[in-house]
Amino acid sequence: MTPRVAIIVVAAGSGSRLGHAEPKAFVELRGVTILERALRGVFESSEPAQVILVAPASKLAAARQIAAHAAGAASDSVTVVEGGETRQASVRAGLAVLGPEVEIVLVHDAARALTSAQLIDRVVRSVTPEMGIVPALPVSDTIKRIDSHELVTGTVERHDLVHVQTPQGFPRTQLVAAYATADRDYTDDAALFSAAGHAVTAVEGEARGFKITTPWDLHRAEQLLRASSGFRTGIGLDVHAYDEGQPLWLGGLYWPDEPGLAGHSDGDAVIHAICDALLSAAGLGDMGARFGTADPQFAGAPSETFLRQTLALVTGAGFSVVNVAVQLVANRPKLSGRRDEIEVRLSEVIGAPVSVSATTADGLGFTGRGEGVSALATALLDGSR
Repeated sequence: MTPRVAIIVVAAGSGSRLGHAEPKAFVELRGVTILERALRGVFESSEPAQVILVAPASKLAAARQIAAHAAGAASDSVTVVEGGETRQASVRAGLAVLGPEVEIVLVHDAARALTSAQLIDRVVRSVTPEMGIVPALPVSDTIKRIDSHELVTGTVERHDLVHVQTPQGFPRTQLVAAYATADRDYTDDAALFSAAGHAVTAVEGEARGFKITTPWDLHRAEQLLRASSGFRTGIGLDVHAYDEGQPLWLGGLYWPDEPGLAGHSDGDAVIHAICDALLSAAGLGDMGARFGTADPQFAGAPSETFLRQTLALVTGAGFSVVNVAVQLVANRPKLSGRRDEIEVRLSEVIGAPVSVSATTADGLGFTGRGEGVSALATALLDGSR
């Protein structure tokens, strides 16, 4: 289905006030880039949309990778384009690649990384062929007017003042026409749209939709994510066929005189299942996305490499591992003689208790026929630290 909605995500700014060498959208927020966190809200919205990501010229490849990871199966709906010198020029670049069936255009700042899918849906539902929409929050502080010498000259009535956020939504035809005739830079898209003679209405915004501009804003976002995390569980499943020509690595241990497992790396199904469980619990995708078979650096790699990198991602996202449990389903090898050794080894690497169990499939399926093994893992993370 061709989408009638397009969401332009602007991520082309330098973000110098944030104090990082990387452009702001590519700075990590608890182990995940600000851009990816913003895109998660976009892809969780209920309306199918063409997503247009506007990024700096130096970050186009990274932007495509981040967008593909955030989009998952919807990656074909993402278009990445190079931004301009100003935000307005960047939005114009996004407008240039709108799909032919698009009727509603949302413009969203990647710096508003915690904006929810619910707010995006609210804006989409509120746009009409004659009306633009902005999410807004009431101004709660007292506002003063000062002169050039910083002398207070008066108090501004605040009952009709609001803080405006993104995404801002517009009917496509009027927005494109407004951009085509704009003769100066405006502070936001709603101002440009209004200057062209069109009406704009406010809908309720949300406190989490604030813009990450300074180090203080970044810290505030980190604290909000930490407070909302709590305990998280994840599940991981991995399956490998036997390969007589390979050595067997399982649970981080070498098993002599046993058939190995086929795979791009060393085929350690136990560790692979644990990695998927940890990534699942932290909301960081899965092994296929993080360590894909298309990447030659992982060919034949020891699976502890994946486990250590997974742990770095999980802890970087603000989680600590509480415990992991994994069960192997296989006819061979027999784990009973080395179960304690596996648990000690994996617990040392992970830094948390790991319990290991094993069973057979009673002759059923590929594991029961002795064609390979499967491993099922669960993980419990604590995000309250």
